[in-house]
Amino acid sequence: MKNKFSLLTLAAIAVFVLFVFIRCNSSGANKDYLSSNITLPTTLCIANPSWFPHSQTPPPEEGKNSPFAKTTSTNEIFHQWSWQKFLWLTKPASERDNTPLFLRDKEIDQIDTLMNIISPDKKLVLNGYTQAGSDHAMLKTNPGYGGKSDTVYYSIHMNREMYKHTVRFTNIIKSDTSRYLDNTFAFPVGSLELKAAWVSVDAIPAFKQRLYYITTASISGDKGKTYTNKRVALIGMHIVGVVENHPEFIWATFEHDDIAPNYNWKDNLAESKSEKLLFKSGSTSGIDGIDFNTVTKYGKDPYHVFDLFQYGVPRQKGGAFMETSSSGEVNFNNIDGINKCVKENLKDVWKNYFYNGSIWLDMDGKDAAQQKDLICRLGKDIQKATPGSYARGSLNCSNVTMESFTQTFKKDINNINAGNLANCFSCHSGTIKKDSDPDLPPQYYRSPLYVSHIFQGYLQEQIGYSKAKIEQFRTAEEKQILFDFKNK
Repeated sequence: MKNKFSLLTLAAIAVFVLFVFIRCNSSGANKDYLSSNITLPTTLCIANPSWFPHSQTPPPEEGKNSPFAKTTSTNEIFHQWSWQKFLWLTKPASERDNTPLFLRDKEIDQIDTLMNIISPDKKLVLNGYTQAGSDHAMLKTNPGYGGKSDTVYYSIHMNREMYKHTVRFTNIIKSDTSRYLDNTFAFPVGSLELKAAWVSVDAIPAFKQRLYYITTASISGDKGKTYTNKRVALIGMHIVGVVENHPEFIWATFEHDDIAPNYNWKDNLAESKSEKLLFKSGSTSGIDGIDFNTVTKYGKDPYHVFDLFQYGVPRQKGGAFMETSSSGEVNFNNIDGINKCVKENLKDVWKNYFYNGSIWLDMDGKDAAQQKDLICRLGKDIQKATPGSYARGSLNCSNVTMESFTQTFKKDINNINAGNLANCFSCHSGTIKKDSDPDLPPQYYRSPLYVSHIFQGYLQEQIGYSKAKIEQFRTAEEKQILFDFKNK
């Protein structure tokens, strides 16, 4: 009897261990809990055990043999890619050297906005400190956090795969101008861009500095005229990459845990009892903490910057998930679960960072030509999040360190709805900057390549966007189409 009991006990343990492993290793089944009667577990673990230990995290599968190659996709595979990509990019060099891979790998370069390599020796150089949009807003840290307020700086990084194709596509367009006016190229699988946010350790309390990844950077506060070496801490990161069937890129974002609170949509406020890097203790209500004041160069409620939506998942007044083109409940629970599961398995400084969501397009059932056509056809509507639209995932995806004052374009928090949500696609669409040639009809300024602002900047530098230059490129047929468009 005793032996029988022992065998039954061992069998039960084996079944439990197998269940946990399958649960953590799952990447195929669609966890659409919103449309089922399944009860959500306390922690939805969709992390893969192969990611750990962190020193051995492999790069995620992205091509023909990846989960993205299937005709239908699930919400969870995008979150798995995002966390694994972050872990791979931050993988330390060794036990004694915690330099992350993205700062030491020969295939990843730090570049400027025109794609000039500014750090061939892999030293971190910081001279950019204005955010996109918001009248080129600058972000200053809360002086109550570390004893002084300091400026947040940004670095941009690109892998060689994307770099060489940016050069290649630009050269093709230069030699065949019709490709500029009707471009259907797309960046290949594996293309990668990063943007990171940094701040001097002087802005962080000494006893909390161990919670941040810290390195030395050459910093310039006068746009590159002079530089000073300083110790800086990483506080946020965008990871943008192309996987099979998704030429629009997956747009993922990460933040440090101790930066800012989330807006509480149930109680209509953002609050923190303790000082945070971007949020002084206390509370703020409404939009003023993330609405930029062009005179003071701070938020209208200074040092009260917050994340408008936790994990970028839109909620409505009262706290319920907003009805959008993507299931808020599924997305939120997958992100929340994978965050908890990954953090439980990390032992290094990176356990103090969290994944704040990602956004992509529904490309299920579309071939490569149809995918590129969709990006071009959507144009500026690529960011739409209303039911029936193509955007998926975190539909108000942003990073509080980089889009501090463009998390919404509304001036009243009560006016935010599914029809005006702001996300990465609000600025990164398949549409070239309209001010380059405002008279062009839509079919002449759309391309999957234009989702990258780096590509746009490099192209502009190489061939120019002047209307006179473009006019030289146009054939007689194109000029007639443009004439008909203007005079219809």
